[in-house]
Amino acid sequence: MHQDFENRFLTALDENQQKILRICSAYAENDEDKKDLFQEVIVNIWKSMPSFQGKAALGTWMFRITLNVCIRLQSKRKSKKDRFVDLENISISDIKADEGREEPYERLAQLRECIKELNDSDKAVITLYLEELPYKEISSITGLTENNVAVKVKRIKEKLLNCITEKS
Repeated sequence: MHQDFENRFLTALDENQQKILRICSAYAENDEDKKDLFQEVIVNIWKSMPSFQGKAALGTWMFRITLNVCIRLQSKRKSKKDRFVDLENISISDIKADEGREEPYERLAQLRECIKELNDSDKAVITLYLEELPYKEISSITGLTENNVAVKVKRIKEKLLNCITEKS
């Protein structure tokens, strides 16, 4: 029985690992932060597996846990930042863009920056949308109606377009 449980977990993790990592990166400030978030998500999924009831697809359920963990840890980080100044992250850097940087990568970096500026709800919706999940599944994960998801996606796309245009 335990072996079946473990195999199911590992199979689901293998199938969804890249999507979970991308969701974590939307909430992470750097690569180390992304790794920490990912680990915390995996631990939470593992601990919650016995309570999985199958009301949604296993992947959908995993994405819901991922978003909940990311949002919870992000709010904890924000409250810590309000109290402390992290001197390690303060540095003097050259503001000029790399001249050898290719346009598509620059646009992708701008998109990622703009996504990180969104509120948690919008960030969750657009991250799942970019993972090519159908509106019905996004609705199930976020608790929004399908129509609300569709409207939010349209509005978020406009926000992101404006943000990217400003950064260009």
